[in-house]
Amino acid sequence: MMTQEQCTHRNNVQSSEKPQVYKVGIYGWRKRCLYFFVLLLMILILINLALTIWILKVMNFTIDGMGSLRITEKGLKLEGDSEFLEPLYAKEIQSKPGRPLFLQSSRNISVNIVNSNNQLLTQLVTGSSGFKARGKMFEVKSTSGKLLFSADEQEVVVGAERLRVMGAEGAVFSKSVETPHVRAEPFKELRLESPTRSLLMEAPKGIQILAEAGDIQAICRNELRLESKDGEISLDARRIRLMRLPEGKASTSSSSSGTRQTVYEVCVCPNGRLFLSQAGTGSTCQISNNVCL
Repeated sequence: MMTQEQCTHRNNVQSSEKPQVYKVGIYGWRKRCLYFFVLLLMILILINLALTIWILKVMNFTIDGMGSLRITEKGLKLEGDSEFLEPLYAKEIQSKPGRPLFLQSSRNISVNIVNSNNQLLTQLVTGSSGFKARGKMFEVKSTSGKLLFSADEQEVVVGAERLRVMGAEGAVFSKSVETPHVRAEPFKELRLESPTRSLLMEAPKGIQILAEAGDIQAICRNELRLESKDGEISLDARRIRLMRLPEGKASTSSSSSGTRQTVYEVCVCPNGRLFLSQAGTGSTCQISNNVCL
């Protein structure tokens, strides 16, 4: 058993010991680093917010779209000039009502239509070298729907009431031409010419050449033939002139004296050749038929 002195000594020892306190938290340099990173993060957030507001202001972001670009129920709407650096894919492109649609490129503008296998079907190219169109058929129609021009592999159709060729050399056709009417402009000449080959005009019901207020000239280098297989050839005019016909020479005994002959007789050789013979009291064709030899 403990004595009274031992109990008293133990109580004195316990009363002399101080209570221990444990500190909880970040102190010292750790606390200063934490405050520094929090401050740096706040600065970055403010800078990011300021840049975002500046970008929204510069790009003109709104609820409806961005800048000249507006988002509508029908699609996208662009106002002003727009530049596309990459290909543009769209179902429909149209201008503002009452405003023209202007397309500009420093090289060319190409419109391609492909099928599901990405094969080219129709192509439209406008560039510095010219205008090119590629497809199975090309048509031009008026506002009323009337066909003005059509072209395919088989034929080219001009549906206008009049085809006018303004070139100085006219129109050149390498193949045949089929038309119901060929007419020159008023007070202009109509000329059909084949410089190196022949010119052939055919019609099952006839060919009519009419000049109401002028002349008709047929000029050739070799022979000009008028042939009618089943009918006749009629020359209907008040005066018929046969220029540069050869003149048959009569024999010396039957020739007249030194008077100048002004009247001649038109004679025909068996081969159809015409010549002139000095007219007399009777026919002189037999006397001057040396041209037929």
